[in-house]
Amino acid sequence: MDPFKGQGGIQMLLTAEQEAQHIVSSARNLRTQRLKLAKDEAEIEAAQYRSHMEDDYQKSLSETSGSSGSNVKRLDEETEAKIKNLKDSASKVSTQVVDMLLNYVTNIKV
Repeated sequence: MDPFKGQGGIQMLLTAEQEAQHIVSSARNLRTQRLKLAKDEAEIEAAQYRSHMEDDYQKSLSETSGSSGSNVKRLDEETEAKIKNLKDSASKVSTQVVDMLLNYVTNIKV
């Protein structure tokens, strides 16, 4: 066996091992980059979803509170109209009620 041939074989093995380490290292770096990219994309998607849900919530909240405000206004107007009608009715019959009460109080049944 030739000693140089053995040295050449060892050198080839060392070179192959270094290339393999380089390939494995490149693969790990690429995997790390892809994982980081996937994480960043997931964070962006989650933020967009969160924003969308917040917008929907704010929209429904404003619709609910807006209709509540209009309901309160409508109920106030209806209440004022009913109070006015009752006062008008009371003022129309108040003289009749007073006359009727005076009649019962002043007439004595025997």
